[in-house]
Amino acid sequence: MKKSLHDKKPIFLQIKEVIEDQIINNQLQNHEQIPSINQLVQFYKVNHITVSKGINLLVEEGIIYKKRGVGMFVMEGAKGKLLLQRREDFAEGFVLPMLKEAKKLQLSDSAIMEIMEKLRGSVKE
Repeated sequence: MKKSLHDKKPIFLQIKEVIEDQIINNQLQNHEQIPSINQLVQFYKVNHITVSKGINLLVEEGIIYKKRGVGMFVMEGAKGKLLLQRREDFAEGFVLPMLKEAKKLQLSDSAIMEIMEKLRGSVKE
C-alpha cells in the first residue's frame, strides 16, 4: 500500500483510489479480502470516519462488498468496471482538453500522434 497522502485531494478519495489501484494492478483479486477499516486507520493515521467514507464509496459503486462480521471483499468484475470508468475519466479529463488545445494550435492528427509517440519513450512505469 502507498503510505503517503497529499493535500491536493480529500484523504477519503485518496484511500479509495489506492484500493482501486490495487485492484487494477492485480494486487487484489476478485473475492479477495481488502484491509479492514481499522487496519487502514492505523496505516494512514487518519480518522475512522475518513476511511469509512472512502470504503463506502467503493461499496456504493459495486467495487467491493461487505460480509457482515467477516470483512470487505473485491466484487467479481471490479477490475473491468474500474478500467472502464478510468478510461472514460481519462478521455473526458485529459484527451478532450488536449484535443481542444490542439485545435486552437492547428495541430493535425498526425502532428498530435507524432508528439505522443515522441513523449511515450519518456514515460516510466
